[in-house]
Amino acid sequence: MVPQEILAEIEANRQRHVQELSEFLRFPSVSTDSSHAEDVRKTAAWVLTKLEKLGFRTRLYETEGHPVVYGHRFSNPALGTLLIYGHYDVQPPDPWDEWITPPFSPTIRDGFIYARGATDNKGQCLTYFQAMEAILAVRGELPVNVKVLVEGEEEIGSPNLGPFLAKHREELETDVIAISDGSQFASGMPAITYGLRGLCYLQVEVEGPRFDLHSGSFGGLVANPIQVLSQMLARLKNNEGTVAIPGFYDDVRTLEPSEREEMARLPLDEAALKRYLGVEQLVGEADYVSMERKTARPTLDVSGIWGGFSGEGAKTIIPARAGAKVSMRLVPDQRGATINESFRSFVHSLTPAGVRTKVSELHGSDPVLIDRDQEAMRVAAAAIEVGFEKSPVFIREGGSIPIVGMFKDTLGCNSILLLGWGSPDDGAHSPNERFSLDDFQRGIRSAAALMYGLAR
Repeated sequence: MVPQEILAEIEANRQRHVQELSEFLRFPSVSTDSSHAEDVRKTAAWVLTKLEKLGFRTRLYETEGHPVVYGHRFSNPALGTLLIYGHYDVQPPDPWDEWITPPFSPTIRDGFIYARGATDNKGQCLTYFQAMEAILAVRGELPVNVKVLVEGEEEIGSPNLGPFLAKHREELETDVIAISDGSQFASGMPAITYGLRGLCYLQVEVEGPRFDLHSGSFGGLVANPIQVLSQMLARLKNNEGTVAIPGFYDDVRTLEPSEREEMARLPLDEAALKRYLGVEQLVGEADYVSMERKTARPTLDVSGIWGGFSGEGAKTIIPARAGAKVSMRLVPDQRGATINESFRSFVHSLTPAGVRTKVSELHGSDPVLIDRDQEAMRVAAAAIEVGFEKSPVFIREGGSIPIVGMFKDTLGCNSILLLGWGSPDDGAHSPNERFSLDDFQRGIRSAAALMYGLAR
């Protein structure tokens, strides 16, 4: 059990914790935008300095993209080892005009801190640093050996982290991994996530004539790439909302009756959810309730589409090309490589004469299901009860965290704790992203309790 004097130390430094979070959030560490490359590097340096102040032996590892920050502090070889993962990069802030206050000027309103990266993932990552700082201030040493890995490419699919893990497998060996890059089930209802959907993200391009054509002169003679693409995209799903790709559901693992009953007991307020989303109706597979469709069933969505003329006024053309981005969420036991090939084959089978199609894989990850019946899960549940003063629920998450599968496959670690301190309505990836300062503090307490719970 975490000593009370450490919890008191955390509470005494509440204001300073918020000040440090504000400092961290001021960095515009947008990993997908090359114009922010120097800002990303400055953010990595800030994280490195923070670990050094905690007495960690640190190193900034270069990759083909943005750097990886690594540090370790060993208390005793006989103790267990905890690896803490986070990411210091953030999503682009667009659309800028929808932010009430600038995205990289952290602002506190009504008990929340508003900024890009507040909850995803700077705020949640920082909770572990502040917890260790409190422990060291009171006891002078950590109750477990700790390794910290903070990357700068999570928001672009962690393209360089897989090779990094493979190269540094021995250095990263650990007993337990903690990742706080998600959320509670609902505000005031903490959760432990044990399942993540996988992701296949692809781009479809349709090419027709060599250049844009006058629609009056050539209309009726050539296939229109936008119309062809639209027809192809429409045929990716059936009228009842299921995915039409042959074999798409072949490997989907059946949900156990007990798990379906557990999901049904979770208090999903559909009316409140519709109000928050601004929609009149929730849709999806008829044989599954909303919670199952949201977290444990596979999906297909068109994420973007382009082609032709979309400026002001009229321009009568047949465009030379059109394109779309398509994302598919996968569940156990689907595999990204299999689904990618099925998608590619189906799209090519839908391609009519007169156009050419190209399918490119952008990024993805396989689904993950973590064994709930292990000691680390029980320790994490007890730690959350200390921090949030409530027992957590166990949930699946509809999103994807590619690093989780990488950790399992490369490091061979099955004790992976997905502990979200944020709230589903924090607006991650959206304008006016925020993080509750109370949840920030609860996360710090939970992180400290976790380290003591894992102590041997």
